[in-house]
Amino acid sequence: MIINYKNINVFQGEHQVLRNVNLTVEEGEMVYLVGQVGSGKSSLLKTFYAQLPCQGEEATVLGYNMLKFKTSQQPALRREMGIVFQDFQLLTDRTVFENLNFVLKATGWKKKAERVERIQEVLKQVRMEDKIDNFIFELSGGEQQRIGIARALLNNPKVILADEPTGNLDADNGELILALLDEIRRQKNTAIVMSTHNWQWIDYFPGTVYKCQNNELIK
Repeated sequence: MIINYKNINVFQGEHQVLRNVNLTVEEGEMVYLVGQVGSGKSSLLKTFYAQLPCQGEEATVLGYNMLKFKTSQQPALRREMGIVFQDFQLLTDRTVFENLNFVLKATGWKKKAERVERIQEVLKQVRMEDKIDNFIFELSGGEQQRIGIARALLNNPKVILADEPTGNLDADNGELILALLDEIRRQKNTAIVMSTHNWQWIDYFPGTVYKCQNNELIK
């Protein structure tokens, strides 16, 4: 099991965002977190990568006990997961290659030849290999999000956490991004946990749905 939460409470500061959360994520599963803006979707995602703390009975992510999680464990945890953001969070004044190379260096890839090969592999997966030398600011929003997914794939993650990945895209580009994530899930048996307020993606790409409502998570 990739993620297992039992009776977990999520806080932002002293404010309780969600209570008694029960959730599981298996290998290769597509999981949607839906709900209105401010309902706790992003906060719950942040607990999975230790950006926010959680409290309760049991919380494991990729074998890590999130109730006793130490800051020193964060790099190792994040190497096993990919994170895709709504606002891309790319270095716009650098090229595609420089963005991806920066991540690989930061996560312990010592040999340049291996980094170059891995960058070429992930760009091919997202069909952006011809943009390797482009600056990020030269790319469209849909292209930038595909680079965001390529970045998430660099370390062969067991799970990809996607926080409103289509939120800044039009419908056509949004569908392309969802299709790409679903393809990765099926080909690599990678779990996808995605927050969204767009119910049509669930019709197109079925999965397990959890709804954040009234400070609770409802399956």
